[in-house]
Amino acid sequence: MTPALEFGLDTFGDVTTGPDGVLLSHAAVIRDVVAEGVLADEVGVDFFGIGEHHREDFAVSTPEMVLAAIAARTSRIKLGSAVTVLSSDDPVRVFQRFATLDAVAKGRAEIILGRGSFTESFPLFGFELDQYQTLFEEKLDLFAELIARKAVTWSGTTRASLTDQRVFPPIETGTLKTWVGVGGSPESVVRAARYELPMMLAIIGGDPLRFKPYVELYNRAFSQMGRPVQPIGVHSPGYVADSDAQAREELWPDFKRMRERIGAERGWGPMNRAEFDQEADRGSLYVGSPETVARKIANTVKALGVSRFQLKYSAGSLSHDRLMRSIELYGMKVVPLVRELLA
Repeated sequence: MTPALEFGLDTFGDVTTGPDGVLLSHAAVIRDVVAEGVLADEVGVDFFGIGEHHREDFAVSTPEMVLAAIAARTSRIKLGSAVTVLSSDDPVRVFQRFATLDAVAKGRAEIILGRGSFTESFPLFGFELDQYQTLFEEKLDLFAELIARKAVTWSGTTRASLTDQRVFPPIETGTLKTWVGVGGSPESVVRAARYELPMMLAIIGGDPLRFKPYVELYNRAFSQMGRPVQPIGVHSPGYVADSDAQAREELWPDFKRMRERIGAERGWGPMNRAEFDQEADRGSLYVGSPETVARKIANTVKALGVSRFQLKYSAGSLSHDRLMRSIELYGMKVVPLVRELLA
């Protein structure tokens, strides 16, 4: 086992139900996410990530604001996005916001950049979907310049050019750790390697081992450049409870509703219990007791050679108290068990 192995938790700030079964307000959910991040720190989790969304079923549109609140109440855990939709934002402003978070967190900020699996932010901020590819490529190119130099000279077609421009505030020490989120295309893998940025694989369905060719491609790209390979991480959904049966029964109803709500927008059919159990047994859904989840994570880490595993622990309207228990079990039982299995 590599000593650098890290364990993270991710949430999209899914709008949850309260004790009365009624959906909470977005403001209440945001406050709960802060409490979840603080607990993650207390139970020894290495990283806490929050995703950016611009739709009714997710409460967080500016992860860095919520992460700053968590930073003020923690001292150890790394804090970052999961992901930041760079395509529909301005790279300079994104850098400034995360540099500010890094200052508050005393060097603990990270960012995962991606194109996002939802498109609501494009019309919201005035971007055309037919520029989907160009927007991300150009803005990632600029962001790579921002994290690498004190003064930036850059030109492109999606924003104003910069000439010997300094951007404030600067990162206090070192650089802002920047990952590229990859959903499973070879082009995305090569792009991350070209900028020498760590790669976060979003494995949200199917056998995790199907991503092994992408890991090999990433490693091969660095070998060809004669450069040391950067870290690779995995982001996958899951839920931990005291037993396998409890975990599946608690997660299933909310996971199904979330999956079918999103699936209806994308032309997917209804999800049945057999499909859910298949993902839990042999796919990329890490659900069960601490022992079961730990074995599955250990197998993925070993097979793909990753240095970080991030569990997306929120699932639709699954309640805050259940999420807190899952976080507690993940930090206090799952993580030590995985380390033991890989020792």
